[in-house]
Amino acid sequence: MQTAPSPGVGKRSPLQPVAWASWDFQSSYSLHSLDSAPLGQARNLGEIHSRLLDHRPIIQGETRYFVKEFEEKRGLREMRVLENLKNMICETNEHTLPKCKETMRDNLNQVLLRLQAANDSVCRLQQREQERKKIHNDHLIASEKQQILQWEAFMKEQPHKRAEVDEEHRKAMERLREQYAEMEKDLAKLSTF
Repeated sequence: MQTAPSPGVGKRSPLQPVAWASWDFQSSYSLHSLDSAPLGQARNLGEIHSRLLDHRPIIQGETRYFVKEFEEKRGLREMRVLENLKNMICETNEHTLPKCKETMRDNLNQVLLRLQAANDSVCRLQQREQERKKIHNDHLIASEKQQILQWEAFMKEQPHKRAEVDEEHRKAMERLREQYAEMEKDLAKLSTF
């Protein structure tokens, strides 16, 4: 005859309820226990209380079951991941970093030389630009001074030229007066006829 496994033994599905310890409700409340002293009743009440309200044994059992299932499903995946990381770090430390350092040392000298040459070129270009700006500024200042001198000379000549123009205008006006005076005389002579 085959015996069925007890509910708390072996594998079970997460939905299967946890079996309480074999507790016979009928036997614990037999007439014999009711007739016994208050000490027995207190013991029975303590048992009822622990079975109904004290969930620690059930929670501990569920926790153990969860941990066991979790470890079985995941296996040693974390250990494999950590081992792979360790191998990768070792390979990096032993092979990749020395190559990088060597390459950096080799190329760093070339880069520094190129940088120094570029810096020298930039300094020369900057110096040329400053010299060109200085020459241009000197030329502008000289040109401005020359224009100021020409303006001052022009302004000094203006009173003389104005006097000449005024004199020419006065002479022209004088000639015109004389001409009109003669024309009036001639007109007066002609009007007498």
